[in-house]
Amino acid sequence: MLTTISNSIIPLVIFAVVLYGCIKKTNVYEDFIDGAFDGMKIVVELVPTLIGLFVAVRILNDSGALGLITTALKPIASLIHTPDCVIPVIITKLFSSGSATSLMLNIFNDYGPDSREGLTAAIILSCTESLFYTMSVYLMAAKVRKSRYIIPFALLSLGAGIVVSILLANMLVS
Repeated sequence: MLTTISNSIIPLVIFAVVLYGCIKKTNVYEDFIDGAFDGMKIVVELVPTLIGLFVAVRILNDSGALGLITTALKPIASLIHTPDCVIPVIITKLFSSGSATSLMLNIFNDYGPDSREGLTAAIILSCTESLFYTMSVYLMAAKVRKSRYIIPFALLSLGAGIVVSILLANMLVS
């Protein structure tokens, strides 16, 4: 029953939108094409930024810089009772959710999903955002040239999310 309902939702929403457009006597197909065209323009504008972010994540991983940053942050991580293997997940999550998820799956394979390491990584991924990816997409789409306080406050909220995630994971595992 639930599967039938969930499989029917999207077609029903599409039908409702088309029906509403017909009632309002608008050319639904033409409006759809115009919207798709505008969406493609935005995609073309965002592609260079996305490629830059993907290249940055790849360079960070392949150059060994991620390992150096992880080593440098180990003393801080031990102060807040964070497993060392979670540090690369936190750093990578700033740029790419996909890469961070891949690292989390490696943690699951090594330690198990119910381990302190696995639980911490999963909660951090759930409570944080790929900040630089999201900011670049939204700021480019809105054509914002000066972000002023957006990035510092976004980093502050991300830090709060990470700290709360670690505290929650430590409470659940204890």
